[in-house]
Amino acid sequence: MEKLQFTYNKNKQKTHSSSGSATSILKKKLPTTEQTKEDKMATLAEQPCYTLINIPSDAEPPTELQLRQDLEKGDIKTKTEALKKTIQQILNGEKLPTLLMTIIRFVMPIQDHMIKKLLLIFWEVVPKYTPDGKMLHEMILVCDAYRKDLQHPNEFIRGSTLRFLCKLKEAELLEPLMPAIRQCLEHRHSYVRRNAVLAIYTIYRNHDSLIPDAPELIAKFLEGEQDMSCKRNAFMMLIHADQERALNYLSSCIDQVNSFGDILQLVIVELIYKVCHNNPSERARFIRCIYNLLNSQSPAVRYEAAGTLVTLSSAPTAVKAAASCYIELIIKESDNNVKLIVLDRLIALKEVPAHEKVLQDLVMDILRVLSAPDLEVRKKTLTLALDLVSSRNIEEMVLVLKKEVVKTNNVEHEDTGKYRQLLVRTLHQCCIKFQDIAATIIPVLIEFLGDQNELAALDVLVFVREAIQRFESLRGLIISKLQEIFPSIKAMKIHRAALWILGEYCETNDDIQNVMTMIRQALGEIPIVDDEIKKAAGEVADDEMQSGGQVQKLVTADGTYATQSAFSSAPSSAKKEERPPMRQYMMDGDFFVGAALATTLTKLALKYIANTPDVKRQNSLVAESMLIMAAIIHLGKSGLPTKPITDDDVDRIATCLKVLAEKTPLMGEIFNTDCRQSLSLMLAAKMEEEKELQRASEKRTVKVQADDPISFAQLVNKAEMGATENMFELTLSQALGMSGKKDGDPIGASKLNKVTQLTGFSDPVYSEAYVNVNQFDIVLDILVVNQTSDTLQNLTVELATLGDLKLVEKPTPMTMAPHDFCNIKANVKVASTENGIIFGNIVYDISGAGSDRNCVVLNDIHIDIMDYIVPASCDDTEFRQMWAEFEWENKVAVNTNVSDLAEFLQHVIKITNMRCLTPEKALKGDCGFMAANMYAKSIFGENVLANLSIEKPAHLSKDSPVQGHIRIRAKSQGMALSMGDKINLSQKSIGKGQ
Repeated sequence: MEKLQFTYNKNKQKTHSSSGSATSILKKKLPTTEQTKEDKMATLAEQPCYTLINIPSDAEPPTELQLRQDLEKGDIKTKTEALKKTIQQILNGEKLPTLLMTIIRFVMPIQDHMIKKLLLIFWEVVPKYTPDGKMLHEMILVCDAYRKDLQHPNEFIRGSTLRFLCKLKEAELLEPLMPAIRQCLEHRHSYVRRNAVLAIYTIYRNHDSLIPDAPELIAKFLEGEQDMSCKRNAFMMLIHADQERALNYLSSCIDQVNSFGDILQLVIVELIYKVCHNNPSERARFIRCIYNLLNSQSPAVRYEAAGTLVTLSSAPTAVKAAASCYIELIIKESDNNVKLIVLDRLIALKEVPAHEKVLQDLVMDILRVLSAPDLEVRKKTLTLALDLVSSRNIEEMVLVLKKEVVKTNNVEHEDTGKYRQLLVRTLHQCCIKFQDIAATIIPVLIEFLGDQNELAALDVLVFVREAIQRFESLRGLIISKLQEIFPSIKAMKIHRAALWILGEYCETNDDIQNVMTMIRQALGEIPIVDDEIKKAAGEVADDEMQSGGQVQKLVTADGTYATQSAFSSAPSSAKKEERPPMRQYMMDGDFFVGAALATTLTKLALKYIANTPDVKRQNSLVAESMLIMAAIIHLGKSGLPTKPITDDDVDRIATCLKVLAEKTPLMGEIFNTDCRQSLSLMLAAKMEEEKELQRASEKRTVKVQADDPISFAQLVNKAEMGATENMFELTLSQALGMSGKKDGDPIGASKLNKVTQLTGFSDPVYSEAYVNVNQFDIVLDILVVNQTSDTLQNLTVELATLGDLKLVEKPTPMTMAPHDFCNIKANVKVASTENGIIFGNIVYDISGAGSDRNCVVLNDIHIDIMDYIVPASCDDTEFRQMWAEFEWENKVAVNTNVSDLAEFLQHVIKITNMRCLTPEKALKGDCGFMAANMYAKSIFGENVLANLSIEKPAHLSKDSPVQGHIRIRAKSQGMALSMGDKINLSQKSIGKGQ
């Protein structure tokens, strides 16, 4: 069918008795007079809607006479089109009573399948009662046609008719058809049999007097049936109609459940869960069946069976079997969404204290999930494994992680660098958690320092710095490995941090000499300026050029110089423009590494002085260090680098020169003792913070108090239901949008706080919309009320969007009777996080008032960006990297009446849904100034950063408002602007005393 589309809708909508609306939803018309029978009143008061039909709005409605002629004298194609138009006319509120008999006489006898399909829809929507509530006499003929179709030799016509009977609510029409429906249970084709079961179930549920023996009939049918779809429908009916019969059938074939089809197995899992949930004594009877279903061929059955098994039994064997099933599902399923969902179920299992010990034995199985290519899956897997790992299997886990590190060495993929970073962090945390395996992890991690991925290398340095401070026994190993890898380091930040570690922890003279050698090799010929001028003039010696590097003078243990080529292994074709790495950094204008180098040289020289009594050797190494520092300052002021040296770096290097010249004990203590003590304090504070977080996560709270009220599903809000609620009912509630977060205010739990008034009360057409934001979709439920005494034709709600919103489908036109109302649904797709606006108008024609169109302009609907923002966290390195990469910045001036710095920070965090990354300790105190970093992510994966810099000058009064600005950075312009607008609009929402 080109213009008619079929679907099923469980929602029920009320229709007005005087309504002539032409919505796209098929609505049964109601009689205008009172009904005499109460059961008819109950049936007609609220009609269910089943079929959605697309009605073209630009089609010219045909006359009743023209339709009658086409239905009487047209060919098959003409009659098909006429029948479609008739259905559309009825949907638009037209009665067309004279066409009913025409269709019965000239269309109903035709055996064309398209005609048969359309007739089923026609019988569904056509009015079946007279205004006084009596059944139309013509429906007797229709009922006879139903009976003939139920006995038709074509299985499709039989089956589709049976499906239609599921929608039919009139007992008078169904009663003569019951023998034919019963006969369909014995039809040779499974399509007919399974629809016959559905029809019997629907009729039994609505009118049990028509077929009182339905459960017995279906139970007998189930015993002899072989088709799985028919068995599934029959079993479903017994579950709802006669659960005892369903249990008896399941008991009789419980050993054969594994041979059933997956659709029947899913229903069996649901039945066992419900029975055991309501009657725990039945668990022993059916739990073996659930165990068997864990080995089903269907992934869906295994998933449901594992979830059911955990809820029914907390025995270690049950938990282990369910967890193993989850792990196998994650590994074998290719869909990343499935992997993430099942991983969440595993994580939820871990949260139960009794289950955590069982899962600890499955850590190695969980690590098999790392074979998945998706980064999010790997991240969750590593986090879960790290939480579960124990001293029994930490060594095995480290071996697996080492293999994963090796796998990423020569793989070029966009997520490879991030995955290496995840592996480094996991190994770091393993090392801190289990100190015994640090000696095996450190050599592997230090290899990362030469990696092209700077993020992974920085994480390694953070780990090495922490490990070398905490584990004194490993300092020699770390220093030797660091010296081995130092020449292959490629990034300036890594060089700088490695120099600090070497300068801080090299204690012996041999180590100090080795580090001095590495520094000279990394700098090249000293003095640097003279060497650069010689190269520029082409005066470099031939043997130096052939060696591919510069001749280096090295200080030996006895204080004399030795000559060594810095790059003896370099190819002979190397050009003179190739410089040693440290020199290249400074030639590029980055002299901060020079200042760090000066600090390292000072520490090494002071330690060498303390270790060596020979004054001549002391002076040789000190002179060497001072020569390098002076050469760096000379280079910075020579004009050769792309940028001159900054005053801060000059002051730092000059201070180091002065310290080496004076050699006072105080300076030796500051450089070689206090620096390390500061690091120790920082690490101690970090450990204490991690312990507090761990204590907070491990703190168990009583979820159900002894005096808590009992939750009745029919009486309480769905959001208040606990974990003991029926799992399948909760799933259904979530799918229908009936469960969610409960707002703080009682009105917030309803739709009232999200209703937007679109027109005024005095407008001819009143309209309001309920805006339901559901992640990537926005559903507008628009109420339209005709406040005039005229019939409004072709009434259309015309909507348009501003921002990254897209209207999925336009609302269809309709006809509204005087003082009638209707509901219209509009779906809007959201593609990114930015403020959006939905605007439009309502246009309509007044019946008999000419051809002029009337228009009512609607108020704008503003979509709040906060519906898509969630708090997130990242470390300082990631924050700085994103801050440097993001190109869009929005600077918002603080303009508020809040007088307290901390209060304003909390206000900004609340209105932006961002998380403050600055530690709470750094925000304590009252110095009149506050700086804080904040971070959040959108559900679309977009990042937004913010830096709050506010102050309260001392010369102002205590009650004066804070001053400053908020800088917002994001990758997209819309994100930065929308977040800035949100802050601007709500800055003054709180004030003193509020």
